[in-house]
Amino acid sequence: MRVAVLFGGTSDEREVSIASAAQIIPALRSLGHDVFAVDTATGRLPAAAELQLLSNAVAPEPPSAANMAQVRGRALAVSAASFEIRDADVVLLALHGGAGEDGRMQAMLDLAGLLYTGSNHIASAAAMDKDLSKQLFRAAGVPTADWLMAPASAEEVSRQLGWPVVVKPNKQGSTLGLSVVRDPSRLTAAVELASNFDDEVMIERFIAGREFTVGILDGTALPVGEILAPGEVFDYRSKYQAGGAREIFPAQVAAAEAAHMQRYALQAHAVLKLGSYSRVDFRRDQAGGLWCLEANSLPGLTATSLLPQAAKAAGIGFPELIDRICRAAVRPRGHG
Repeated sequence: MRVAVLFGGTSDEREVSIASAAQIIPALRSLGHDVFAVDTATGRLPAAAELQLLSNAVAPEPPSAANMAQVRGRALAVSAASFEIRDADVVLLALHGGAGEDGRMQAMLDLAGLLYTGSNHIASAAAMDKDLSKQLFRAAGVPTADWLMAPASAEEVSRQLGWPVVVKPNKQGSTLGLSVVRDPSRLTAAVELASNFDDEVMIERFIAGREFTVGILDGTALPVGEILAPGEVFDYRSKYQAGGAREIFPAQVAAAEAAHMQRYALQAHAVLKLGSYSRVDFRRDQAGGLWCLEANSLPGLTATSLLPQAAKAAGIGFPELIDRICRAAVRPRGHG
């Protein structure tokens, strides 16, 4: 197949997207696919520019506001024509956050009549909106922690949620702008931090306990993984730096508990109407209760990202995983 890999872009997760593309592109080429790279901020890349950009590693901290302002100031207007991708058989979305994950890019590709990987624009938008997705989880019987949307006073939080709480942007990934707040006097500052990344801020009851993740591929739940982060949350540094967190696939839990998580993950995937693949994250509290944190419609796709690790535990190598994701997009109703 002729595959256009869309990556980079102008979201705060730009570097994560570049890291995904750096491994996706050679994996597809190793299988004989004709692949070209498109940075949605600058357009289709010649070979030299591709090699230079895709050799960059993810920095310990997300890009600064000044750096992202420079990228956005130089960015192309988003259109299929500007990316020169109409000759592709399928568009592989290696984008994370922003327009790449919230449904806007998917809507543009639908209007252009192009096939693409992942979920359609409605499902992508629903998964990106944590407030909406949590409401849908509850409607489907998937447990999720209580939450409020800012503005909310410390008194309201004390009465309805208790402390500690997690304060985070409503539509953002990679734990950008996220804080764990234990002291009511710090609530305002945490909301202000989160509001730098989104105009809607969620305040959610913090679930202390173990963290798990379940990948979904072609309607099947992959083996459960456990994330052992050095801090209270699986933050940006823990996710993308060597030695930042330990990830165990398959997780060391009873078979019945793993199956229970997998069922919840499939329910969450289904209620959001996600496409051929996703990743659903959970916390298990000290009493053994499971709580769904969120669903990711375009999870990271480096060889060491969580979804590829889950696939590997199921006997699916990285090139095969990326190939299956592409082939699912060209099947009838493949992107969903």
